[in-house]
Amino acid sequence: MDVILLERVEKLGGLGDVVSVKPGYARNYLLPQGKALRATEANRKRFDAERASREQANAQRRSEAQGAAGKVDGMTCVLIRQASETLQLYGSVTARDIAQAATAAGASVERQQVVLDKPIKTLGLHKVRVMLHPEVTVEITVNVARSPEEAEVQAKTGVAGGGGPAEEEETAPEMTAFLEQPAAPEGEEQPAGGNA
Repeated sequence: MDVILLERVEKLGGLGDVVSVKPGYARNYLLPQGKALRATEANRKRFDAERASREQANAQRRSEAQGAAGKVDGMTCVLIRQASETLQLYGSVTARDIAQAATAAGASVERQQVVLDKPIKTLGLHKVRVMLHPEVTVEITVNVARSPEEAEVQAKTGVAGGGGPAEEEETAPEMTAFLEQPAAPEGEEQPAGGNA
């Protein structure tokens, strides 16, 4: 099915392009979302008549998105979730969760703008794309942790689960002395008290 794009669609084309897509994609996504028109002769004439106003409106929305991009780009959102000892979440982090966290942090992000390539199911720092406009994409960091303290450690060390070098257990001095002792050759016992 041939359609006329009314805005830029990722991996498909830009404003005014006539592209061929599968009928289901057009019927279920492009047409209902107002992203395209069927490429009939009447729609082509209508689009040509409205093209200048559509391009102007698109340019205005793009400039607004670029202004907002400075505030959102590089932002870090902290999400507190329950997880197992293997750092696997009990559930997953959704686009809605990320949008709410970004909005709470002071940015205006909607669920539809968050692009998750795969679901987030582990603790740690995850890079997520946010499409503020079809032509303006920024990246934010989602810090998924079990507690605010763990989120701080993850942000500093970049290690999931807060298991950075600062949290490693120190070996007791007696254990260190025992571990540094040379091993006796096999079949012989180590003397208990000096030379015989």
